[in-house]
Amino acid sequence: MVASVAAIVVVSALVVGGAWQLLQPGEPAQPDNQPATTAQVAQRPDCPGPTVAGVALPCLGGESGQESESGLTVVNVWAWWCEPCRAELPLFDALAKAHPDVRVVGVHADGNAANGAALLGDLGVDVPSYQDSENAFAGALGLPAVVPLTLVLRDGRQVGLFPKEFGSLEELEEAVGL
Repeated sequence: MVASVAAIVVVSALVVGGAWQLLQPGEPAQPDNQPATTAQVAQRPDCPGPTVAGVALPCLGGESGQESESGLTVVNVWAWWCEPCRAELPLFDALAKAHPDVRVVGVHADGNAANGAALLGDLGVDVPSYQDSENAFAGALGLPAVVPLTLVLRDGRQVGLFPKEFGSLEELEEAVGL
């Protein structure tokens, strides 16, 4: 009986304590699996335009520019939790630096924008990325639901698709035709 009363007191204290925290002013706690608000996302490079492959997506940690989708664009679809993505993201940064005439962008295919921006910062990757919390990009284009995935566009139209991890800059350049 004493143990039952003690358990009720402990549970009541936890419930009241949790309710008290909910009533306190300030930033609400956010579960790890919830999308981050814009204020929580680290500042990132601006995206070149408001769309990629004709799909409107917000820019991850930056603003969206007004460029058209002319020329060659290489899109890396990735997620912050994907180990192969972590390994190949620096290759896309190297591709962008080696070929400034090619638009290189990422599409972060996960709802946790803060973790995506943090990963890019940790890796030192400066390629702008779009945020795709709802899988709108893959859905609109009928892409396979895998990451990493590389899409090559010419003037906004798909000309190549690679659902695989690239192991070197040379392999990536060859695949996209550079």
